[in-house]
Amino acid sequence: MLVNINNLVSISEANQNFSKVARMVDENGVAVILKNNTPRYVLIDYSKLEKNAIADNSTVEEVANNILTKHLKAFEELAK
Repeated sequence: MLVNINNLVSISEANQNFSKVARMVDENGVAVILKNNTPRYVLIDYSKLEKNAIADNSTVEEVANNILTKHLKAFEELAK
């Protein structure tokens, strides 16, 4: 997963202006929410989540863990 610097949003900005973050996801497919300048949350388009699901009966947590595990190096690099 390549992370575009334009997709990074602070948690306070996401909290105050969620519609802006939602538009960002609509346009780019993903937004990375930072907490204390460290990547903490990923907001993705639901259709992209379904596409990356291993099985139809996977929980959202299982799918999210799969995506995070798959792209761990990108998140580690962002955390530096």
